[in-house]
Amino acid sequence: MPQPDTITPAPFFLAGGPVGVLLIHGFTGAPPEMRRLGDYLHQQGFTVSAPLLPGHGTSAAELNQVRWQQWTAHVEAALADLRARCDTVFVGGLSMGGVLTLYLAAQHPDLAGALLYAPAMRVSGWRPKLVPLLKYAVRLAPKGGGDTWADPDARSLLWCYDEYPVVAAHEAHRLIAHVRRMLPRVSCPLLIAYSLIDPVVPPTAAELIIREVSTDDISVLTLERSGHAVTLDAEWPQVAEKTVAFIRAHLPESEAAG
Repeated sequence: MPQPDTITPAPFFLAGGPVGVLLIHGFTGAPPEMRRLGDYLHQQGFTVSAPLLPGHGTSAAELNQVRWQQWTAHVEAALADLRARCDTVFVGGLSMGGVLTLYLAAQHPDLAGALLYAPAMRVSGWRPKLVPLLKYAVRLAPKGGGDTWADPDARSLLWCYDEYPVVAAHEAHRLIAHVRRMLPRVSCPLLIAYSLIDPVVPPTAAELIIREVSTDDISVLTLERSGHAVTLDAEWPQVAEKTVAFIRAHLPESEAAG
């Protein structure tokens, strides 16, 4: 499906108060998939940063040139920049952005909290199993049926590649495997929001995270109508409200009082 002319894949930064939220988009996507949530958080007084991951926002062929360590390095730099501006920082991400959020949570146990939206610690379908071999035969493939939407109009807010970059997909799976080994190091509070009908990430992904992380401070929001893009689809207001409630419940006393 062609990308809407009104949406650009640029990163965005919304200056607000001393509490910052880093929002990380998913594989083949771009910051606009975090914009509804970002605007809502900014309206609540938070500073919001949504970077553009390497290889994204250009072409699927360029994404095939990127290694997973470039994604982790990029979000590390974005976190450092936000921490330089804000006293308290939360990190959140959609799909592969959720995996990168868990990476940062494992590396930085002092994070105020991690916000996981359809976190892709497991991926549905046959294609992921064949990616390690398929990448030697084909570098770009059609995306196929794609996501389902409870709110079809929300699709116009999404920017993502129409093609499936097979080599980069293998890098994404290498990232997932690396982060799974790190899960016992995740000790900060977690919010997990996922949909029961997500065609991309099954509910067992949330179960895996809950089972393997060290923290028992875990809030879960189970959605019933949304597709994979839970930050954009019909139930996004519930996601946004739950996110704000989670953040406020986990602020230091000095920030909560303010």
